[in-house]
Amino acid sequence: MKNSTNIINRKAKFDFEFLDSYISGIQLLGSEVKSIRSGKISLTDSFCMFIDGELFVKNMLIEQNLNHFSHTANRDKKLLLNKKELRRLEKELTDGLTIIPYRVFINDKGLIKMEVVLAKGKKLYDKRQSIKDRELKKEILRNK
Repeated sequence: MKNSTNIINRKAKFDFEFLDSYISGIQLLGSEVKSIRSGKISLTDSFCMFIDGELFVKNMLIEQNLNHFSHTANRDKKLLLNKKELRRLEKELTDGLTIIPYRVFINDKGLIKMEVVLAKGKKLYDKRQSIKDRELKKEILRNK
């Protein structure tokens, strides 16, 4: 039985320009795993932050499953990356750059993974250009 859980932060693609991406594991509780497998997770307004050399996800909402012991919905989750990747990310984290959780998925082995992205915030005119490009593509497809 293959589980096709794939939650994407669509707002991030609109608000940020992606520079680099990393796949990491997440340190979770059992009830959080059950909630993620049932799709009760929200990545909007979540971000990553370094605390004592370790990377944590903040504001990732995992809804409580009422049938099992409960967990705190907005608990900070530790991301499991190699030390080499953590050092590289911390070094690249400069003015205007941020680390954003983009996608939560289940890999082939059945483990829950997260794709985090090093991103740069878009300006208002960049967002308008993205909207224009998207509308133009829709118009071209409509006319074919």
